Amino acid sequence: MKSVSTRCAAIAPSPTLEIDAKAVAMREAGINVIGFGAGQPDFDTPQHIKDAAIKAINDGKTKYTPASGILDLKKAVVEKFQRDNGLVYEPSQIVVSNGAKHSLFNAFAAVLNEGDEVIVPAPCWVSYPELIKINGGVPVYVHGPAEQEFKPTAAQMRAALTEKTKAILLNSPNNPCGYAYSREELQEIADLAVEHDLFVISDEIYEYLVYDGAQHCSIASLGEKIKENTIVVNGVSKSYAMTGWRIGYTASALPIAKAMGSLQSHVTSNPNSIAQYASVAALNGPREELAAMVKEFSERRELMVKLINGIDGLSCVPPKGAFYVMMNVTSAFGKSYHGKKIETSDDFCSAALDGVKVALVPGGPFLAEGFCRLSYATSRKNIEEGLARIAQFMSELV
Repeated sequence: MKSVSTRCAAIAPSPTLEIDAKAVAMREAGINVIGFGAGQPDFDTPQHIKDAAIKAINDGKTKYTPASGILDLKKAVVEKFQRDNGLVYEPSQIVVSNGAKHSLFNAFAAVLNEGDEVIVPAPCWVSYPELIKINGGVPVYVHGPAEQEFKPTAAQMRAALTEKTKAILLNSPNNPCGYAYSREELQEIADLAVEHDLFVISDEIYEYLVYDGAQHCSIASLGEKIKENTIVVNGVSKSYAMTGWRIGYTASALPIAKAMGSLQSHVTSNPNSIAQYASVAALNGPREELAAMVKEFSERRELMVKLINGIDGLSCVPPKGAFYVMMNVTSAFGKSYHGKKIETSDDFCSAALDGVKVALVPGGPFLAEGFCRLSYATSRKNIEEGLARIAQFMSELV
């Protein structure tokens, strides 16, 4: 049999999904595993959203829809941008896709030619480099140290520009580090993008999950020039506990939206029809459950940060958004756990899962070697028990 394509062979599988799968398999075998790997809210989808989906089924809304999404959902997205971000778009500028990951794929496909470079702030979500490479692009990593809350500055990005630079990728609030760029920081990045006529692909999927009174700012809202150059990516997955419904969307200049819509018409036909109608209810509906979820996440975040920083040898930077903490585990390197040597964050995670039955995500695939990512999208009981086990684990290192 002939080999698979070079492009597909080079794609790395998602380590976060691999960790979750291993933890699930252990639980199914009767092992009490506490998982900190989940990249999704542990809350149920609000009832009014589920009711809208049931109504759509009963009303026969089960056929093909327009490739780039139903008009009612596009209008709801337009209203959301006006209401929450002060951004004015037409429905024709909105493309609804099969989750924000699909939206990102469309965005890179629409703007990248072979060899084009994309500035990628690092640490970064594991899928960004793969999505860029799949579409012929070259990720250029700009690293933000922990002392800067992991946030690369506009000056650092400027230093990484070449004649091949085509776009800047932003993810604020951020996965995996939990940072959020301020309006002033975004303005500097916007000025850089406009000066060099660069696209900005702004992943804002964690928009509502910000804490300590912080306000999310979309870079596209900082002027007409940067808006014209920006593809805003968002969706309902994280904010409305709808990860499995697979609805994401983009807002962009009309030529880009048309290109993404044309691509999608051939690749997927259309997003799930039932989920689209449910998403209309999500965007137009009440927000009390969203506010309650954000409050709970904030309190879990404080608990997790306190417990991590209370364990000898471990530390973390308090996150300002999303639902992740990056835990510094470098003090464990060079030590052993029950005869197993720990040299990398992957070793740390493997030993912790086998030894104390706690599932963490290693930092290496996020370009954050020396750290592990923990999600606080789990109960306070699990946070307390899981970190007690990690404290035990650390105490047994020699």
